[in-house]
Amino acid sequence: MGPLAILLQFIAMRLCQPDSLWSSFFSLPEKQSSLFFINVILFAPLVEEYLKYLVVKWQILKNPAFDEPLDAMLYLIISALGFAAVENLLNIFMLGNLTPQAAISQSAARFLSATLLHTLSSGILGYFLAQSLLNFKRRRVIFLGGLALAVVFHSFYNYLAWLLDFDKFFIAAMVALLVLGAGLVDWQFRHLKKQLAICKITKEV
Repeated sequence: MGPLAILLQFIAMRLCQPDSLWSSFFSLPEKQSSLFFINVILFAPLVEEYLKYLVVKWQILKNPAFDEPLDAMLYLIISALGFAAVENLLNIFMLGNLTPQAAISQSAARFLSATLLHTLSSGILGYFLAQSLLNFKRRRVIFLGGLALAVVFHSFYNYLAWLLDFDKFFIAAMVALLVLGAGLVDWQFRHLKKQLAICKITKEV
């Protein structure tokens, strides 16, 4: 799903600039450009969060093993870890000729931040997916609310990462956001764990 996410982002950006759709399809916009900013804040979070969910929807939701509320968070987090691993590798290759030291440094930075971001945002969505399956009549509203929250969380992270090029002070803000997200996911996990013994997932999905 990682390569597909990147491809969809390229398409979305190029559709915003139809004159250059074919001539520069695989060229990245400058980090200071409005197009890059729109992709960072809007296209990338929405595409990536939905694709991570689609993996679970297509491969897991109909599986008989998926029968407890906690499964939604666990499988979405697993999907996020796989997605983050592929994205991290692609990011290293797309940066061009990196020295071994720079590649290791970049990999470590992304492992500590981007991987955690994907884990937390998918954990947030997984909680709402579980709640949507437990409240079947309002499942779409609940799920879309969770998707929106996951996208907003992802967007804030991307925005802070973008601001790092202008002021390193935003590292503290990024850390604070990840800590806040970790606290929320921890609460969600504990809440679903309490429902583990009394609820079963409705299989009409």
